[in-house]
Amino acid sequence: MKAAWPILFVAFTTWADDFSVQRSAMVRRQLQGRDITNETVLTVMGKVPRHEFVKPGDRDEAYADKPLPIGYGQTISQPYIVALMTQLLDVKPSHRVLEIGAGSGYQAAVLAEITDQVFTIEIVEELGQSATERLKRLKYDKVQVRIGDGYFGWEEHGPFDAIIVTAAADHVPPPLLEQLKPGGRMVIPVGGPWQTQNLLLVTKRADGKVRTENILPVAFVPLTRGKSK
Repeated sequence: MKAAWPILFVAFTTWADDFSVQRSAMVRRQLQGRDITNETVLTVMGKVPRHEFVKPGDRDEAYADKPLPIGYGQTISQPYIVALMTQLLDVKPSHRVLEIGAGSGYQAAVLAEITDQVFTIEIVEELGQSATERLKRLKYDKVQVRIGDGYFGWEEHGPFDAIIVTAAADHVPPPLLEQLKPGGRMVIPVGGPWQTQNLLLVTKRADGKVRTENILPVAFVPLTRGKSK
C-alpha cells in the first residue's frame, strides 16, 4: 500500500498541471493574442477551472477556442467571448452584477472572481440545479442562483451596476433596462436564431437615457422564455 501512494500523487499532479498549462495557453493565444487587454479579466480567465464546467467527456477540449454543449440545447461560450463580454462590462469589486443564462455556471464563476455580488438566473431547472451545486463545490458559494425566466430580471436584488445576457434575445428586454443603474452597462446578444446576431454594449447615462453600441456579430443559442420542461 505504501508504494502506491507516490504513484497516485504523481498522476494527480500531472493531471492538474496539464490543465494549468492549457489555461495559460488559452490566455496567451486566445485572449492576449486578440483584443483582451484588461489585466483583471486575463488573471481571472487564467484562474477559473473551465474544465470543471463542461461535460466530463469534453474536458480535453475545455480550453479550446470554441463553445461546447452542456445539455438541454445549451452551450458554454468559447473562452474569448466570455472574456470579451466580461471586459466590456468593466466590473469592479463593489459592483452588483446580474447574469441571464447561468448555464453550467462558468461565466458566473468568472464574475465572482471580481465581485462577490453575482446573481444569475437559469430557466432550465436541471442546469440551474447543477450550476448551483457546482459553484458551491468550487467555493463560489456567494453566487446566488435562481431558476426562472431571465427576461424579467431579478428586481428584488436590483438595481445592478452590470447585466450580462448569455443567450440571444430578439430585442433588449425593458425589465433589464429598468434594473440597470444609471452609469451601468449591459452586454447582450440580439438577433433571431436564423438571423445575424450582434453583441451589443448598452450603457445607461446618469439622466436615464440609453446608448447602444454594436460590438461584433455573434452566434448564441436563443433566449428561452416561459416555463422549462
